[in-house]
Amino acid sequence: MPKGRKVLLMGKSGSGKTSMRSIIFANYIARDTRRLGATIDVEHSHVRFLGNLVLNLWDCGGQEAFMENYFASQRDNIFRNVEVLIYVFDVESRELEKDMHYYQSCLEAILQNSPEAKVFCLVHKMDLVQDDQRDRIFHQREEDLKRLSKPLDCTCFATSIWDETLYKAWSNIVYQLIPNVQQLESSLASFANIIDADEVLLFERATFLVISHCERQQHRDVHRFEKISNIIKQFKLSCSKLAASFQSMEVRNSSFAAFIDVFTSNTYVMVIISDPTIRKYMHYKDHFYW
Repeated sequence: MPKGRKVLLMGKSGSGKTSMRSIIFANYIARDTRRLGATIDVEHSHVRFLGNLVLNLWDCGGQEAFMENYFASQRDNIFRNVEVLIYVFDVESRELEKDMHYYQSCLEAILQNSPEAKVFCLVHKMDLVQDDQRDRIFHQREEDLKRLSKPLDCTCFATSIWDETLYKAWSNIVYQLIPNVQQLESSLASFANIIDADEVLLFERATFLVISHCERQQHRDVHRFEKISNIIKQFKLSCSKLAASFQSMEVRNSSFAAFIDVFTSNTYVMVIISDPTIRKYMHYKDHFYW
């Protein structure tokens, strides 16, 4: 059986941990997460990713009694062999000082038990903040978290279940866990050169998270990857509700042609080409030919 990668998901109760996990890994849509109850103690799930990579997700309930217990009697069990710590902050929390205290306790436990773990902080529910205030509030919080995290490095993301920001954060997190990712990117670049594509994206099949990409022509929209993940996954879920199976898609206009199709048993590929007249004429043994 493939070895699992332990991912610890922590944060105060109500911060949105289980909702985001359910959207990314359990095919929930945002409005359906309202029916999810609070996590009691630790909820374990084993998510198969890219076929042979197993993510052991530990979703830790954030009620005060549970949090205190994690740092006392369960300390070694919770924080041992962690590869990724994801700490979720409710951006509108009225107990920011307590949130920071618990986060710092997590960091101390990680340093003792899993000093090589990668740390991510998600400043969540950003949709509740006025548009013109979001960047300022996020950057201020990011600065505080990076300072508090030393000597560990933390990577911060502003997220919401209602837009594509969740896909950006989780794509970056999962990317850190993929073995031989440099080899994968090199192969994708060779593929893009062979077919003279402007850009090629590789998606994990179940989550539609972007796991690799090659860009040969610069694009002005730096958020396009997570937008595509969000849109196509929602479309794929809509198809399944109609008892249809999403297999492939083509989009064309006067400037480009884009193709999305199954690439391997665990991935989809998206190819963007400047020539809108080009045709995909063969799909053989999970590979494209033009």
